Amino acid sequence: MFYMKKKCIVMFSGGLDSRLALKIMQERGFDVIAVFFKLPFIKNIEDEIKGFAKKNKVRLKVFDCTKGNLLRDYLKIIKNPKYGQGAGLNPCIDCRIFMLKKARKFADTYKIKLIFTGEVLGQRPMSQTARAIKVIDKEIGFELTRPLIDMGISGRQRKKQIALAEEFQIPYPAPAGGCLLCEKLYCEKLKKILDKKLSYKDIELLKIGRHFEASQIILGRNGAENKILEKEKGIKIIPRQAGPTALINSRPPAQKKELIEKARKLIQKYSKHKIKEFRVKL
Repeated sequence: MFYMKKKCIVMFSGGLDSRLALKIMQERGFDVIAVFFKLPFIKNIEDEIKGFAKKNKVRLKVFDCTKGNLLRDYLKIIKNPKYGQGAGLNPCIDCRIFMLKKARKFADTYKIKLIFTGEVLGQRPMSQTARAIKVIDKEIGFELTRPLIDMGISGRQRKKQIALAEEFQIPYPAPAGGCLLCEKLYCEKLKKILDKKLSYKDIELLKIGRHFEASQIILGRNGAENKILEKEKGIKIIPRQAGPTALINSRPPAQKKELIEKARKLIQKYSKHKIKEFRVKL
């Protein structure tokens, strides 16, 4: 007799808890589809995710929120989160709702009735509390299944999860926050440009250099950052003597002459030696 496995979705971040949720559902006989969100403020681990899915024979759906409409929609919740922010610009509850609504729409398209997560009660102070979980389920209009919570796992200790990982014989990464929206210095730079139409490249460039004029001028802090800036699109001001490279990361052309002059002065300010000559590279 032909038997078709029941399908389910597992929200898959690549961390230990979501890996366990995936393996638990496989163990229970489900045909698992892992749903991964590539987010602009999180380290890109897409290749690692694809490798794990392939090794464990799981179909994978990737929502790439670093470009197009998904990036635009995601930035809206950063600018105006309904449920507030953490210590930085991190709208953890709204972020979770955003992803789960997209996942539910995907599930509905394929008539999948079950969505599982690796959430652990009390592990994250904003999005994994009893109150937050009720808010999230109400907002998405769907009651999620959380197998680790159902197993009585709670808190920030990972002993039970590590024991399960050993039982399933799966590798797992070290615990890490990793969200740039929780980092104070990064958020200070982001606040100054958040009202602009941002690209993923703009978001990435905030990670490096010294930023001036709302990130219209970026100075390298070392040789490695200079090389990165010199490869970017835009006007590069490169000193002939040792010193920081400046990138003019400005779209309106009318301001460029003024910004180039400011960039030269900033290069001199942050150089150890007198800069006698500059090279402009387009």
